[in-house]
Amino acid sequence: MNRSGIAVKHWIIKEKIIKKNILVISDDIYLNFGNFRLKGKGGSGGHNGLKNIEKEIGTSHYARLRFGINKNFLSKKIDSYVLENWKNEEIEYLFPKLDIGIKIIFSFVKNGLHKTMNRFNRHNT
Repeated sequence: MNRSGIAVKHWIIKEKIIKKNILVISDDIYLNFGNFRLKGKGGSGGHNGLKNIEKEIGTSHYARLRFGINKNFLSKKIDSYVLENWKNEEIEYLFPKLDIGIKIIFSFVKNGLHKTMNRFNRHNT
């Protein structure tokens, strides 16, 4: 994930993808577990994968769908926290949330960024 910008850049060039059609999906420790946030641009929020994408494609103007994983790592390093297995109670809570994520992705493809943001962001903090 930390070097995902290389793959994003490769496919942009190979498939001649315009940046408004890119949707990057990533975890976010600053969002509550299971919540989504869709944005059309922004900083990395300390996320190394997003930093690398920005570096490789030369802009922070691309859509990103962030999925909240919360910041329950307290005494652990962030790397260890984001790579550990889901807890059973998280898995049970996760599946209904994934349906929302799928709807967001399909809406982005069909309706574009702004309509999708208007539809989903206000219901999902």
